[in-house]
Amino acid sequence: MDKRKEVKEKGSFAAKENGSPAAAGDWKALLPIAAFVVMFAGSGIISGDFYMIPTMLVFLIALFIALFQNRELTFTEKLDLCATGAGDSNIVIMCLIYLLAGGFSGIAGAAGGVTSTVNLALSFIPASFAVTGLFLMGCFISMAMGTSVGTVVALTPIAVDISQKTGYLLPLAVGAVMCGAMFGDNLSFISDTTIAAVRTQGCEMRDKFKANFLIVLPAAVLTVLIFYMLTRNSSYAMEEELPYNIVQVLPYLCVLVGALLGINVFALLAGGIVMSAFAGLYTGSLTFAQVFPAIGDGMAGMYEIVIIAILASCISALVQHNGGFEWILSFIHKKMSGYRAAQFGIVLLVCLFDAATANNTIAIVLAGPMAKQISQEYDITPQKSASLLDIFGSVSQGVLPYGAQLLSAARIAGITSIAILPYLYYTFLMAASAVVFILFSSKKKPQKHA
Repeated sequence: MDKRKEVKEKGSFAAKENGSPAAAGDWKALLPIAAFVVMFAGSGIISGDFYMIPTMLVFLIALFIALFQNRELTFTEKLDLCATGAGDSNIVIMCLIYLLAGGFSGIAGAAGGVTSTVNLALSFIPASFAVTGLFLMGCFISMAMGTSVGTVVALTPIAVDISQKTGYLLPLAVGAVMCGAMFGDNLSFISDTTIAAVRTQGCEMRDKFKANFLIVLPAAVLTVLIFYMLTRNSSYAMEEELPYNIVQVLPYLCVLVGALLGINVFALLAGGIVMSAFAGLYTGSLTFAQVFPAIGDGMAGMYEIVIIAILASCISALVQHNGGFEWILSFIHKKMSGYRAAQFGIVLLVCLFDAATANNTIAIVLAGPMAKQISQEYDITPQKSASLLDIFGSVSQGVLPYGAQLLSAARIAGITSIAILPYLYYTFLMAASAVVFILFSSKKKPQKHA
């Protein structure tokens, strides 16, 4: 038998037969994750900057703590466990998708896609729907670009201008941008949170999108109505020209449509990269010599999250072998027993990790393996658990005053992030809609899991 397979089986079956700690679960196995949370959150609280310590360094320290646990295994056997976790097909596929998504974002942005997409959205929003239009533009742009921070940076200056000319509160206008940004952060096919949620739970992006969209649609509709009722008497006119080239927007649109049609994500992103390159060359925004560096720069922007995914999978493999996941399941059995309670357990996991890390992608990567085990235990479908991870990761991140999204919006607008919180209607309604969905959902069919 292969050595790695032997180690893996020893942790999952033999331990149970022998009545070792892994059988009933061992809370001490969760110390590496607890150490990560304490280091990350502690440094942020003390310094006031949650991004002061490099995330990869904190993950590496947590990994070494995990490696020094469980003296029943040799150091080599522990490394074999790490290699097994990092070599999991879902982790490898997730990392490859991250690189392709980064390459697509890099070349599409360099080709002028971001500017054209923003200007196209602005051109089609009636002046009487200024603030409501900011929300709708945020939804469209964040869905197309797959980045909430990028959407906030692109639209917040426009929100400031609208506020000054209409007289509406600046936090209200910026809140509309934030709401739209979190819509796409949750639903976009090329968002790093979506990729993490889908791959850790083992479902298709299209299936997750369908389940996710039905949950958040009521929240989006209500948000449009709220912004419209609050600002229906506004008037606003753009004084500057809004040049755009539909050729530069086409790659985004094609990726969105292709994803909805269920086209393979690798083919989709590779095609998007090629289309963006041709769009840049055709419009003259790129020279041939700039194409490959733009793709490389986009991929380089994903290096950190790729390394984090690998380190997190190594930690998860050790934690699972040592009985950490079994302890969590045991805790849920005692405190939150039942199909709906298990879903709230997944919600609690991702929210706690996001509050500690101020990064919903990292929170989903950390919570994903535990959420998958919970969902298998309680017959929660993969697309439902992926939706819950992504939705509440976005909810938590969207209301964190020290999160990158709110900090970026506040910095650009010249206000505090706390001032924006009361106007994050979509984020709060998304959470409420998801809670209602959990309370009134029922188990479809019992599923057998290996």
